[in-house]
Amino acid sequence: MSDEAIGGPLDRIGVLVGGGPAPGINGTISAVTLEARNRGHEVVGIYDGFQWLMAGNTEHVQTLDHDAVSRIHFLGGSILNTSRANPTKKAEDLERVLASLKSLRIGYLVTIGGDDTMFAASRLATRAAGTIRFCHVPKTIDNDLPLPGEIPTFGFETARQLGFNLVHNLMEDSRTTNRWHFVVVMGRSAGHLALGIGKAAGATLTIIPEEFAGPVHLNTLCDILEGAILKRQALWDRRDGVAVIAEGLLERIPPEELTSLEGVRIARDSYGHMRLAEMDLAFILKTLVERRFADRGVQMSIVHKSIGYEVRCAPPLAFDCEYVRALGYSAVEFLLKPNPEAARVNGALVCLEDGKLHYLNFNELLDPQTGKSRIRLVDVGKSSYRIARGYMIRLEREDFENQERLAALAQAASVRDKTCSPEEFQRKFQYLVTELRGAI
Repeated sequence: MSDEAIGGPLDRIGVLVGGGPAPGINGTISAVTLEARNRGHEVVGIYDGFQWLMAGNTEHVQTLDHDAVSRIHFLGGSILNTSRANPTKKAEDLERVLASLKSLRIGYLVTIGGDDTMFAASRLATRAAGTIRFCHVPKTIDNDLPLPGEIPTFGFETARQLGFNLVHNLMEDSRTTNRWHFVVVMGRSAGHLALGIGKAAGATLTIIPEEFAGPVHLNTLCDILEGAILKRQALWDRRDGVAVIAEGLLERIPPEELTSLEGVRIARDSYGHMRLAEMDLAFILKTLVERRFADRGVQMSIVHKSIGYEVRCAPPLAFDCEYVRALGYSAVEFLLKPNPEAARVNGALVCLEDGKLHYLNFNELLDPQTGKSRIRLVDVGKSSYRIARGYMIRLEREDFENQERLAALAQAASVRDKTCSPEEFQRKFQYLVTELRGAI
């Protein structure tokens, strides 16, 4: 479709949101709108991500001006809503998106989202071949986009703070009631949010997918949790604790182990990802670990909790309010006044490093083997993880090398009519410190 066919030049800036909510979305929309209008460009807000554009429907849009966005940066959620509609599955969907953008006279599109939305933007940029420029603003509470250094994605710090507050309260409830809490924290592939919350709160232990080199078995997770419970009881005479568990472990558990459990089924979204929130990992682990203690004749009541939806649409902290203003401004800067380096690409991700703007070519952010967006994982070899691990109560090498400790752990695992010897305890649990990554 030519510019003449639609009645004018492609001089408007569009903005849409894809994926799950994250604190700071509205601040990004506001920053994009205000700076674009300062530079004399109309801004079109597109509702529900790519959903309507894929259908060739251009009615679900709103022209954004100063009055519509001047105070929305204080708000959680997204005034443009969001969706996981995926335009990359069919070539005709990509074409309809581009045709819809052109019919709206949009020559520049800001996409706000995580790795899936970035992947869609990269495919659209390739297909558009310069007729439309794209800039992606990295948004996810998972913090798993491959930004330079330790730069967080926006929304992460607000989600971490709120998750910290919740876990802090649960830790006090655990101490008061002498019970354990299993708390699963949202995060599809990486353990950044779970580890950030658990480390800051001083939770008893945190388990993340990056600890495991291969598949994660339910039996192994239960061994880690059971071992921590026994160790806390044996060495500190404490029957309370809080385990923070990354939701992304579900994607690493063999599907047959999950579907063998009563009431568990695996559903997937339009990008092919498991709908993790529909499988209650906290309840699964609570049930399995309680059953282990019941088999010993020990009655144990574990409280299960999931943290995710509570933090996604929260009002952003000052950090994220400030951060997204810079990102929104920078997106407009890339689209309308590209520097010589940025001008050579039709699409890029915008980020800040040491206070300076950086634009990362979409092609540099794709995994050459899968063709999909690369994921930033927790590096369990770094000091930041080692420090977190050092404060956890988990079975470690010292527990098996120190005979006095080993005897105390075996005693905790014993019951009146069934004694557990140190050798039996070692045979069952020692693999946790010899075969898993990150053990100390």
